[in-house]
Amino acid sequence: MSESISARDRLIFALDVPDRAAAVAWMDRLGDAVSFYKIGLELLSGGDYFAVLDELARRGKKIFADLKFHDVPATVAGAVRGMAQHPVTFATIHCDSRAMLEAAAAAKGSLQLLAVTVLTSNDAGDLAALGVHGDPADVVIQRAQLAQGAGIDGVVCSGADLPRLRDALGPELLTVCPGIRPAGPAGDDQKRTVDVPTAFAQGADYIVVGRPIRQAADPRAAAEAIVDQIAAATA
Repeated sequence: MSESISARDRLIFALDVPDRAAAVAWMDRLGDAVSFYKIGLELLSGGDYFAVLDELARRGKKIFADLKFHDVPATVAGAVRGMAQHPVTFATIHCDSRAMLEAAAAAKGSLQLLAVTVLTSNDAGDLAALGVHGDPADVVIQRAQLAQGAGIDGVVCSGADLPRLRDALGPELLTVCPGIRPAGPAGDDQKRTVDVPTAFAQGADYIVVGRPIRQAADPRAAAEAIVDQIAAATA
């Protein structure tokens, strides 16, 4: 785990909303409690993706473009090259062929690419249904090794996978963990979850939190509470 990141910057808020108006309302609601935002497919399909990206940049926020690029190498390279022209810190790519990963790494410039290993909504049963057999942590390690060897900066993985991942790949690989449930399992579509202290104790660099903040009675206070937990866990 990198020690040079502030506690506030380690919290990435999932801005999973359909349009610019809803996104700006959340920026106003959270204020300086959140410094890093993830924007993904819902905003893209709604048509306001780059308007929201530009507004986040105007406000001095860090941006995680979570579009999970996945296509033939030349197409992915072009998409990564285009995203690198925007003020984005992280972008995601599915961990598929080495050729695709290498093409993306060659096109990324200063953009940091994160390989999506196994979605936190998938467990061993989901993987088996796709013909992928074995413990999810084993699959994560295999895919992370592929990504690291291809020049990708880090991975997106469950906090539950981190102990074995860190043992296998060391401390240098950047790790971003979604599926964080500060109050424990929430009975939603996320299956492989951990709480905030566990994620950082096991080696997370960043966590992504959406619904636990969005559904809180006081979202800003919920975000501040998570930052406090991160500060305690990384002290």
